[in-house]
Amino acid sequence: MMYHVAAPVIIAFAISAVLGPVVIPFLRRLKVGQTEREELKSHLKKTGTPTMGGIMILAGMLITSLLFIKDYPKIIPVLFLTVGFGVIGFLDDYLKVVLRRSDGLLAWQKMLLQIVVTGIFAYYILNYTDVSLAMIIPFSNGQYLDIGWAAVPLMFVAVIGTVNGVNFTDGLDGLASSVTVLVATFFTVVAVGTASGIEPVTGAVAGALLGFLLFNVYPAKVFMGDTGSLALGGFVAATAYMLQMPLFIPIVGFIYMIEVISVMLQVSYFKLTHGKRIFRMAPIHHHFELGGWSETRVVAVFSIITALLCLVALMAL
Repeated sequence: MMYHVAAPVIIAFAISAVLGPVVIPFLRRLKVGQTEREELKSHLKKTGTPTMGGIMILAGMLITSLLFIKDYPKIIPVLFLTVGFGVIGFLDDYLKVVLRRSDGLLAWQKMLLQIVVTGIFAYYILNYTDVSLAMIIPFSNGQYLDIGWAAVPLMFVAVIGTVNGVNFTDGLDGLASSVTVLVATFFTVVAVGTASGIEPVTGAVAGALLGFLLFNVYPAKVFMGDTGSLALGGFVAATAYMLQMPLFIPIVGFIYMIEVISVMLQVSYFKLTHGKRIFRMAPIHHHFELGGWSETRVVAVFSIITALLCLVALMAL
């Protein structure tokens, strides 16, 4: 049993780590460099750092998961949502950094693709798995919330919201990677404890992220881009649904949630007041940066918060 938990972590870590010295120079040759916002003076030195490194995470996770898929068919929907959103992110990155189309995918194109991928995931769960859409209520001693058909539209909101939350979190060296490796570890512990049958994929994501972090910690040699951040959002949402734990996303994914809320508040307030701001800059990690925090401090604090909230979520089970 423990082999099917430890092995995916180690294999995915090795694949991701080995790909680093191969993929990063390749991306540099393609000139798929990051562009930075002018307001962030400390970030201007990062301009040109290769992005789209999320393909290292996806490769590590996908190759490893395929080794275990025969014995663990329940990882299929998690793989689908992770890779599906990863492909959307890849298209967006490719248009932006390779074809130099500044907008990448247009907002409506991105949203349509996200709805289609989520729809296929919902259809698969409802028709090809025995996973119920009833949700475990945190701190209720195992009580479930069953809202019937309303669970389907809620799934669209939860999945797309989580994906975009992770996307907004990816703005500092190692931030999205560090936060998500903790979330993946939490889900692995729960998956093993509940014998859910998805532990190889949760372990593989944790391992792939650890391998990616070798190159993504400050100062980053590569960024994950939308290829990585959208894929990780898909992974978090899919895993939560396979474990019947979408109500736990606001706890373990608290950082994702405040990142997306900070952007929504900033944009709304800016429009209402014709130019005033609540935060120095959104997403909120930039607010702390402009307040004098170093990148490494923001990443450390956000990671500590996530680690503590993962422990709270374990108690909430």
